[in-house]
Amino acid sequence: MTTADAVAGVLWVGVTAYAVFGGADFGAGFWSLVAGRSKPGERARELCDWAIGPVWEANHVWLIFVLVVLWTGFSAAFEAIFSTLFIPLSLAAVGIVLRGSGFAFHKTARRVVGRRVSQQAFGISSLLTPFFLGTVVGAIASGRVPVGNAEGDPVTSWLNAVSFLIGALFVATSAYIAAVFLVHDARRAGTPDLAHYFRKRALGAALAAGALAVAGIIALRSDGRYVYDGLTGDALPLVIVSALAGTAVLLLLWRDAPRGSRPLAIVAVVAVVWGWGIAQHPYLLPTDLTIGDAAAPEATLTAVLIVFGVALVVVIPAIALLYTLAQRDLIEESPAPTTTTGG
Repeated sequence: MTTADAVAGVLWVGVTAYAVFGGADFGAGFWSLVAGRSKPGERARELCDWAIGPVWEANHVWLIFVLVVLWTGFSAAFEAIFSTLFIPLSLAAVGIVLRGSGFAFHKTARRVVGRRVSQQAFGISSLLTPFFLGTVVGAIASGRVPVGNAEGDPVTSWLNAVSFLIGALFVATSAYIAAVFLVHDARRAGTPDLAHYFRKRALGAALAAGALAVAGIIALRSDGRYVYDGLTGDALPLVIVSALAGTAVLLLLWRDAPRGSRPLAIVAVVAVVWGWGIAQHPYLLPTDLTIGDAAAPEATLTAVLIVFGVALVVVIPAIALLYTLAQRDLIEESPAPTTTTGG
């Protein structure tokens, strides 16, 4: 393995962490948006707020991590991606800002209308942001991002069937993993009615994500052949692992099993992310730019690996402590929904 491959692996660790934790965060916003104004919907929204309140800012640290590693280690790829895909990336960035401000302000707004506007901003941006990030991935996977500054078409590079399918897959996957997490959170809060509420939605989101994943692979066959060949070749074992883990989660949810669904849901998502990475290896931009050609000088790559090692020692324990405290209900930003036998 070369130093460039090692840094690419570090980059993919960040992408994976953002897909899992950031995805769950966006998914909670999606369920908050579609919960409606009924009593069960309001309680479901309260659970979303309670569950992500202590960790939602930490969940998005991984996006900054990915951007920094990509910019530092593979600046040629960073230049090509951000100059060609500036429209969906800008829309995603606006969504991230609106999402954060909406989540923060809806708790402090004094008037009902202000609270609802903030909630809508939080929910809508939670839907649109992963969609636009997915269109970026679709543009890269389908080979529509050529090397150079703004060499690709700023519109058709992401306005196409593959990008839209991957965008929809990002939304469905976020909703799926969030619903699985929220089933556990509802049990932790002592609200079995909400556990049942999100169990049904997790089943629906899992089926939608599975169907979109299959549709995306089929679309790549004619409009992203290199990645398609990789997904059905070297990355096929990971695709199978993802399918098996997703199926196991469906069975556990169907049986209302108390354990196992969360780690298996994470395995399903992680396998998809790494399957994508292996499918397009050794390219960062298939089939124009390899990892080796895009890599920064050796000294820069070595510095990235050293910083990553320091981050493992300093940042990971802190984040693990945050999640542990949150899961043990030792830090809360909003009250848990009250227990009820209705709903």
